[in-house]
Amino acid sequence: MKELENKLLTALEGDARLTAQQLALMLDKEAGDVRGMIERMERDGVIVGYKTLVDWDLAGREYVSAIIELKIAPQREHGFDQIAEKIYHYPEVTAVYLMSGGFDLAVFLEGRTMREVAYFVAEKLAPMDSVMATATHFVLRKYKDRGVIYGPSAMVDMRENMN
Repeated sequence: MKELENKLLTALEGDARLTAQQLALMLDKEAGDVRGMIERMERDGVIVGYKTLVDWDLAGREYVSAIIELKIAPQREHGFDQIAEKIYHYPEVTAVYLMSGGFDLAVFLEGRTMREVAYFVAEKLAPMDSVMATATHFVLRKYKDRGVIYGPSAMVDMRENMN
């Protein structure tokens, strides 16, 4: 069953718009069985959401993306979890990852301007008791995200993959 679930999850991760009928054909199962598997995995928290990836540069929305590396002093009995939870509740934060290497957390965020991102780091992240150091990196251009290629060739690639 795990192999079938993994195939289903891989297909949905590649294109969440696939219908139960399309997935059933791909997996050689009944559409009702596929719907049931999806509903169970949503209930169990295996499937945590569905998102559309948007090339905001082509859509004309002005924004700045940044990756902030944080060196954190782990808290007794909680490690990095409490500080990560505090950070991921900020609306401008799009992702938080525990990392190996020179920094402990990678925080991905979006703002309207570089100044807004800098203010967030200086006023909200850096002053936290557990934060020992930060390093801010601004994203200059997205080429590929979650397996999706951005830019003019993206729609051509998408149409070719559908055929």
